[in-house]
Amino acid sequence: MKTMGFAELVLVTPRFEGMLEHEEAVAFASGAQDILASARIVGSMAEALQGINFAAAVSARLREYSPPVLAPRQFAEHAAAAPELHAALIFGNERFGLPNDIVEKCNALINIPANPDYSSLNLAQAAQVLVYECRMAALAAITEAAAPAEPAIGFQGEAASLAQIDGMYAHLEQALVALGFLDANNPRKLMPRLKRMFSRTQLETEEVNILRGIARKIADKCADKCADKPADKPADNPADNPADQPG
Repeated sequence: MKTMGFAELVLVTPRFEGMLEHEEAVAFASGAQDILASARIVGSMAEALQGINFAAAVSARLREYSPPVLAPRQFAEHAAAAPELHAALIFGNERFGLPNDIVEKCNALINIPANPDYSSLNLAQAAQVLVYECRMAALAAITEAAAPAEPAIGFQGEAASLAQIDGMYAHLEQALVALGFLDANNPRKLMPRLKRMFSRTQLETEEVNILRGIARKIADKCADKCADKPADKPADNPADNPADQPG
């Protein structure tokens, strides 16, 4: 990170207590102990991504319901061309630290196009590839004389944060359950598919607010319909109608 000019490191539930002073970590940070010393330790991915409006998970394993897949250079050029983005790269051990639910919440999935016959990269190597591409894209954006190219995933207004988008998904899911379109006990793959659909664009805050407003109206209408529905009329008791009694 320091070699390529980046400094903000966030560790989510690291394996060891006192990670920032761990002997092995300090040794491996040779010459870059300041990056380690200033790293933030948080207890959840949601906390790590506060204030982030474009998150990209790095994985060699593609998912069926993943967000759009970008190569490292595509991600770097997009981030460099859109200074209003607060972007984050998410790395993790795929067995323990990069579950599908985290990948599905991201705006992009980055896949390094390595040799398919031997694509093994450890986390440090993958991180170096990504920060190198980000540095090259940033330098190109600074020195480019012409106007910067339009971002691959562009927007006009303020980009919605991941927390805002998560809230929208929760609100939308509640509305779909109230509408009867989604069975809460058997949701199948509806929400992952919707997340993948929305992740193909960079949602703006105003767009998220519009979608939440739609979800709210759906929920209100469903609640009103349930309130107005007459109670089931009880079956007639033959004893109440003498004419129906046997003679």
